[in-house]
Amino acid sequence: MKIWASSRPAFFFLAFLFFSVWLVSSGQESDPYIKKRKNMVSEQLAGRDINDRKVLEAMAKVPRHLFVSPSYRSQAYEDYPLPIDEGQTISQPYIVALMTQCLGLRSGEKVLEIGTGSGYQAAVLAQLTDKVFTVEIRENLATKSSQTLKNLGYENVHVKWADGYFGWEEEAPFDAIMVTCAANHIPPPLLNQLKEGGRLAIPLGSTLYFQTLTLVTKVEGKPRVKHISGVRFVPMIGEAEKRKSG
Repeated sequence: MKIWASSRPAFFFLAFLFFSVWLVSSGQESDPYIKKRKNMVSEQLAGRDINDRKVLEAMAKVPRHLFVSPSYRSQAYEDYPLPIDEGQTISQPYIVALMTQCLGLRSGEKVLEIGTGSGYQAAVLAQLTDKVFTVEIRENLATKSSQTLKNLGYENVHVKWADGYFGWEEEAPFDAIMVTCAANHIPPPLLNQLKEGGRLAIPLGSTLYFQTLTLVTKVEGKPRVKHISGVRFVPMIGEAEKRKSG
């Protein structure tokens, strides 16, 4: 449910070599999309500023083409977003990796995603921790993504159809929260559901134009903010719209 982000050019040959060997040795050589996925990781991610090895491995493993409709599968590993149902999008691979890297997830941590969309971002998070909860406000997307994740064996991802502005109180607190839609403020329920020292990645700013990908760390109950990159996301709807207009 994300659209665009700026990137910085650079190419790390060693990363390319490492992932070429890793992908083949992992038994994925039978995947007809393996070459495209390998190029995505080496050129779009490691070739820029994605340097977290675990994030790169996760991106190399998740079959992105299975999270888009068949008519778009040939484009699944290109450096741009693609449309999914309900007028939403699946982000370009770089922004998925960037947001994931920002959270700095560790094994065993509990993470909440707001805006499930196709389920792709949740699948990437599930490579890094076994406690993934994701909320989608559109019933059709929640149902479809839940089925896709189940079919692909992501049993550790839990999908809920609800307004993500309010988070998932029954499962709180969370070590990390990722918001994959734009808001002009940090939803208070999300900050409340974040553990002390927890991290929240959210696009903040105008919901009509561009935003700033912002990393929020909860310190003594208050948000400590770090700006990451200029981005463009679709807006958060539901309660967020009411708070904006009110």
